[in-house]
Amino acid sequence: MVNPDSSLVLPDFADLWLDTLHWQPSPHQTQQFHQLYAGILAGNQQFNLTRITAPDEFWEKHLWDSLRGIKNFLALSGEAGKDATDQSAGAEQTLASPSPFTVIDIGTGGGFPGVPIAIARPDWAVTLLDSTRKKIDFLDRLLPTLGITNATTLVDRVEQVGQQPQYREQFDLALIRAVAAAPVCAEYALPLLKIGGLAILYRGQWTEAETAALQAAMAQLGGTLAAIDSFTTPLTAGERHCLCLRKTAPTPMYYPRAVGVPSQKPIA
Repeated sequence: MVNPDSSLVLPDFADLWLDTLHWQPSPHQTQQFHQLYAGILAGNQQFNLTRITAPDEFWEKHLWDSLRGIKNFLALSGEAGKDATDQSAGAEQTLASPSPFTVIDIGTGGGFPGVPIAIARPDWAVTLLDSTRKKIDFLDRLLPTLGITNATTLVDRVEQVGQQPQYREQFDLALIRAVAAAPVCAEYALPLLKIGGLAILYRGQWTEAETAALQAAMAQLGGTLAAIDSFTTPLTAGERHCLCLRKTAPTPMYYPRAVGVPSQKPIA
């Protein structure tokens, strides 16, 4: 995959990574980010993956934003078999980390946030889930060009995946970005998590009314709203939130409901 416009060069922003996330990509990871950008630009000609294509905007809204959701995991050693401490949930709780730490990106689209996270945490096993076959086919071609071996793809509806024994309660971390209303996202994510696992919902603005609706849904799904992480983006000062959902009990088998039902009739 070749960058169709060689004049578009992704900025490194090494100091900004360090200042905002207390983490910096290695030279190899920086190269992978550049290759990811080039691959997305090339794929965009066919698949309409993203409207965010300007270099600085891509860095902030796709790379930085993806990794901001796992900020407190970035400084960890990441060695398989050790515990991963989650400070993003406010209570400094511990996620038992098997070998390897299992992550699912629900509705990955063009690969965000899952692909940048797979680059930043090569010790994690990342599943990229999307219901659109052409986007998964694109990722299947892209991943080898980036040298990513710790990410796999899955094409299916999340409502169906959540009822399949090989995926239900199998993940330590679920990521879901700009897919649906928060109660709907919670219904998608919680069935996939192990007890003690964490879901991170990426949002823009957030209100107290939305908090109340999400908490009501969590009570039915076997989880709690552990923290609301509010921050601004480093280049444009955009308002962003990451919602940290902790799974504390088994999710009733009733959830997730049939395809389309969660979005049509959100848990109230």
